[in-house]
Amino acid sequence: MAFLYLLTAIFLEITAAIATRYSEGFTAPLPTTISVLFAVSSYFVFSLSLKHGMNIGIGYAIWSGVGVLTVALLGATLLGDALTTIQIGGIMIIIIGLACVQLAGEAKNV
Repeated sequence: MAFLYLLTAIFLEITAAIATRYSEGFTAPLPTTISVLFAVSSYFVFSLSLKHGMNIGIGYAIWSGVGVLTVALLGATLLGDALTTIQIGGIMIIIIGLACVQLAGEAKNV
């Protein structure tokens, strides 16, 4: 159940970040409302994942890492954001880091 809450929190955070892009500096009412509500909801749902046994260090690493990775890729593929070679390398490091965090967590539980 903790991972379901974590995935929901990640979705909410990603949606909030994308809505922020369209908020015009928090002057456009609908994207601003979505940004604020989804960001607060993301933290609330993340707290539920912690309540259901998620380790805060592992959960936060996955939450923030997957969020950054997804928003960067969505920005590049759908929103026309440019990614430099160094930024692509950073995304690869995030992927490797998330895999290490997950594998270390699984090895600990064996």
